[in-house]
Amino acid sequence: MAWTERAVVRDGVRLVCRDWAGTGTPVVLLHGLAGYAGEWDVLAGELSAGHRVVAVDQRGHGGSTRRPDDLSRAAHVADVVAVVRELGLDRPALIGQSLGGHTAMLTAAAHPDLIRALVLVEAAPGDASPQTPKDIGAWLDSWPVPFPSRAAAAEFFGGGPAGQGWAAGLEEVGDGLRPRFDADVMVASLAETGERGFRGEWLQVRCPTLAVFGQSSFVPAADVDEMLARRPGTWAASVPGTGHDLHLERPQALYAVVREFLGSLK
Repeated sequence: MAWTERAVVRDGVRLVCRDWAGTGTPVVLLHGLAGYAGEWDVLAGELSAGHRVVAVDQRGHGGSTRRPDDLSRAAHVADVVAVVRELGLDRPALIGQSLGGHTAMLTAAAHPDLIRALVLVEAAPGDASPQTPKDIGAWLDSWPVPFPSRAAAAEFFGGGPAGQGWAAGLEEVGDGLRPRFDADVMVASLAETGERGFRGEWLQVRCPTLAVFGQSSFVPAADVDEMLARRPGTWAASVPGTGHDLHLERPQALYAVVREFLGSLK
C-alpha cells in the first residue's frame, strides 16, 4: 500500500506526514532526532494492513518547517495533538523511537483521553543529561557533508540496514547529499532533556505501554529496570542482534512484537 503526503499547520509550523491510510486502530509513528518519517516505511507498510497509519516528519526535520522558533518538548507534544485532531485519528496508538519515543511518552502523559496505547522504541524517561547536547552536536559536526553518494553515506553511518536508512534520509543538493535538518536545531531540541529528567511524566502515563529495546541498547540497563519497576504492567521486549536503530535493523521483528501488543488492546 502506498502513502500519501499530508500536511498539518500549527502556529505557523508545517508538519509533513506520510498517511498510509488503512482502517482499524490508528497508529502515529514518531522518528528520533535527526530522522524522518521514511524511517518507518517497512513497519508502516506492515501495520497499514490492519491500522490507519500516519508517520510524521517532526518540526525541524525532513519536509517539515526546518527552523521553527519553538523547539520545546511542549511544542513537540502539541504538534502530535494537532496531527491527531486534524487528521481525525480516533484515540491512536503512538509509536516513537528515541527522542520520538520521548515525545510520545509526554503526549500520552499529558493527554490520557486522546491516546489509546504507547510503544517506546529505544526510549526511556531518564535523568538530566547535560553532556548529551554537546555530544550530539559534535557527532553531527563530524558528518563529512556533502556526501558524494548514498553508498558513501551508508558506509559512514556503519553500513547495513541502519546505515542505509540514515543515508536514505539525506537530500540531493547541487554538490552532493546533505541532511534535511540543521545541526544547531537538533542540539536545541535536546536542551530540556539536558536540563532535567522526566520520570514523573512516565508515572503519569495511564494507557497500555510496550517498551522495546535493542540487544545493544543505547538506554542503560539500570534505567530500563527502573522504568519497568515503576510501571510493572508495562510490556517489554528486547530484539536480538540490534542496537539503537532496531527499527531500521530488524523492522519485521519489531512489527511482530508491535502486532502482538496492538492485538491485545480492547
